[in-house]
Amino acid sequence: MYIPWRTIGLLTLLVGAAEIGGCSPKVAPAVVQAQPTFLLTATIQDLMNGQIDPSADALWDSVAYIATEAGTEDRRPQTDEQWRAIRTSAVTLIEAANLLSMAGRRVAVADSPAGLGELRPAQIQQRIEASHESFVQFARALQGAGLKALTAIDAKDAQGLMDAGGAIDEACEACHVAYWYPNQNRPGN
Repeated sequence: MYIPWRTIGLLTLLVGAAEIGGCSPKVAPAVVQAQPTFLLTATIQDLMNGQIDPSADALWDSVAYIATEAGTEDRRPQTDEQWRAIRTSAVTLIEAANLLSMAGRRVAVADSPAGLGELRPAQIQQRIEASHESFVQFARALQGAGLKALTAIDAKDAQGLMDAGGAIDEACEACHVAYWYPNQNRPGN
């Protein structure tokens, strides 16, 4: 329930005045904590397409050891500017996980098609609502992996960034298997 701060202040003033005037109420009023109200405009799919996927892709693409017949490429950020750019991607990924965690966020716009092998958005929504706290834990795992990337970036540790990329992939896949394609038969399952 949302109660404006000025209403809470007025209630406090009235209760205080009644007590000073000798009329103490028989039951003390309950303390009401006003919760901030957020406008949830983006869907989970919007966040994935606009923030999470591009940020994760930038982190994954920033470091690689690629061997081909033509030779090898050891890709890693080289300049301060490249490290700053990839740091922005890590911070975006970490903060976007907070947005994923917000209760009441829709999976996708109505009538969105399911991806290949995925449940329909309404089914995913039901799964998330039935176990929202578990969904939040998956988002926290993504944040933890993102924090590993951020630590490696701040240390300019390309190998640590590569390792964090693996952790990011594992966090993403664990959530997707639980909510998006839980019925998929995979080797080892």
